[in-house]
Amino acid sequence: MLHGSETWPIRKENEVALQQVEMRIVKLQDRIPSKELRERLELDDIISVLQQNRLRWYGHVLQKEDNDWVKKHMEHEVEGARPRGRPKKTWRVGM
Repeated sequence: MLHGSETWPIRKENEVALQQVEMRIVKLQDRIPSKELRERLELDDIISVLQQNRLRWYGHVLQKEDNDWVKKHMEHEVEGARPRGRPKKTWRVGM
């Protein structure tokens, strides 16, 4: 379910949707609360796993050489007029 999540641009509504899907996947007849189920199985919630994946990918990018195209594009600034509304989060600001 989290394949490729390292590079997903995530919003609060996406986090809520992921949590809802996670809860629908596990259907037990005992009706155990999800928090208790995670504790029994020693699992992290989906949002913390998503954040760990993103930070792991970010660490790999930081270790790349300075002339690598992925690392170059982390600092990329788009020229031209900025669209209306709040600016999009960047890696440096959003983390």
